[in-house]
Amino acid sequence: MKKIEFFRHNINNDDLFRLNHVLRSIFLTTGTEVALFEEAFSKYLGVKQTVGVTSCTAALHLSLLALGIGNGDEVITTPMSFCATANSILHTGAKPVFVDVEEDTGNMNAELLETAITEKTKAILPVHLYGQMCDMKKIYKIASKYKLKIVEDAAHSIEASRAGLKPGQISDAACFSFYATKNITSGEGGAISTNNIKLAEILRMLRLHGIDKSAADRYTGKYRHWDMPVLGWKYNMDNIQASLLLGQLRRIDKLWEKRNQLWEYYETFLKTIKEINLLKTLPGLKHARHLFTILVPARRRDQIVWSLQKNNIGVAVNYRPIHLLKYYRKTYGFKEGDFPVAEEIGQRTISLPLYPLLKKSEVLHIVNVLKKIFAIN
Repeated sequence: MKKIEFFRHNINNDDLFRLNHVLRSIFLTTGTEVALFEEAFSKYLGVKQTVGVTSCTAALHLSLLALGIGNGDEVITTPMSFCATANSILHTGAKPVFVDVEEDTGNMNAELLETAITEKTKAILPVHLYGQMCDMKKIYKIASKYKLKIVEDAAHSIEASRAGLKPGQISDAACFSFYATKNITSGEGGAISTNNIKLAEILRMLRLHGIDKSAADRYTGKYRHWDMPVLGWKYNMDNIQASLLLGQLRRIDKLWEKRNQLWEYYETFLKTIKEINLLKTLPGLKHARHLFTILVPARRRDQIVWSLQKNNIGVAVNYRPIHLLKYYRKTYGFKEGDFPVAEEIGQRTISLPLYPLLKKSEVLHIVNVLKKIFAIN
């Protein structure tokens, strides 16, 4: 069989037509297309405002800055995520404080939050791992009790909901990714969604150096002078990125349905391999179906990854726990055993291909290859 890629994007001819229209226009940077996408994304999530940026990392960084997080502060987060989650905290001058994760889901264990809160704690940064939301009602209750801000890392969970809530609806801000392997993608890109209109205004300045007028504001129609009330960054989404995202956003639920069907195929076919375990999808919620991960014996994980690659199957490891990365070990003295649940998942996890263009026959082939791998002692 030909190679089964780890991921293939969903950009179609309609998206390319819109992109071509933008490329043939005068204005390529932040303008009308970005505003249209921000409005549509806010409507999809049921929030008041969205601010388009260059990445989810940028979104996390700016959200924390705009909420006043800085030098000497602490932000509680999870070690089971991509390093960008904790890095964004460091970039504000604050310190990431980790709590372990739930064994069943890999998400932040909200029961451990209060044990990590100190006088320096200013915010909680939960990650909706693989597409399943954390218990935001419980996190919100704790944050309210201690007067803490909440910034959600929702890079995996655009389509997700839990207990009637979507990302960004009860937190201060939710941050999203449109990276090359995300459910909707512009290659790079991100967004911040919030119900706080004043916060959105600050974020729009921070994403563009801190100035109070975008290029579209300055050069569309009569020229208007700009000022720089605050020090910001260069994190603004452009019309090129937004043009690719708009059509995908309209199709997002149909794309989810295809991934959900593939997810069900995986769950059914994998039942015959007793050495493989799966994280749970909790009842009463909508899982975004972003990453399909299996848990294999830790001592064999890397060999299984290499064997899958040898059989022309693209795979990934999501993730090695952040606290065991060299920088975090060296800087903060973290060691093995500090967060044992996250470490076990990190040692056992493999992400398999999951995207709408994947075929049922390809899922079956992947599972059959896994069967052969496990048949080898």
